[in-house]
Amino acid sequence: MGETMNIRARGTRTARTARTALAAVAALAAVAGVAAAAVPAAAAAPASDTPRFLEPAELPPSPASPWSAGPVTAGQPDPLPMCVGEALPSITSHRAYTTDLDTNAQQLTVEGRSEQWSKEFAALLRKDLAGCAKTLMRQDPGLTATQKSYGHLDVEEGADVYGIHTASAQGSSDIALFSVGRDGATVTVVRWARLGTFKDAQVADFKATTVTAVNKLY
Repeated sequence: MGETMNIRARGTRTARTARTALAAVAALAAVAGVAAAAVPAAAAAPASDTPRFLEPAELPPSPASPWSAGPVTAGQPDPLPMCVGEALPSITSHRAYTTDLDTNAQQLTVEGRSEQWSKEFAALLRKDLAGCAKTLMRQDPGLTATQKSYGHLDVEEGADVYGIHTASAQGSSDIALFSVGRDGATVTVVRWARLGTFKDAQVADFKATTVTAVNKLY
């Protein structure tokens, strides 16, 4: 009978110890669960504050050679792009896109300090693009430049599209498309270029790319 009581006593202590251990494990698991849940939220938060850039597949189609993209890089690009380069501040971020042939592209994004500042900055870029052909010919008398306006796009705070053709005395002929778009305090410029003339400009595709670029900033 004494042995039976001793067995029960040990069983009671064992059960109590097991319950205590289980409670401790459950408490640790709960703490770990809270911490694990907090980490993704903290890690994901900055992503929503960073403007996103175009992916290669979102550029105008290049049937002869697929697009590839470089990294998103902070600072002004080198060399500066024609028409808009002089206006770019040091807070610019950019990404370059290339094909195996002569077609290339670039996206430049600036997060302004306020919506008003960015509105004025976008207006400056549009002004520079509107007078780009004259500026290029003044800088290089041997160059012939002509341009077209391809209109306004109704996306976020709006975007405007321009085309610029340049021909040198040496015989080169290049066509470039530019767009300036704004979403709140962020301005983005998309540039697409290749050898050719206005008839080679993929205007409809470039407009679609511009809409995507502005829409996906945030």
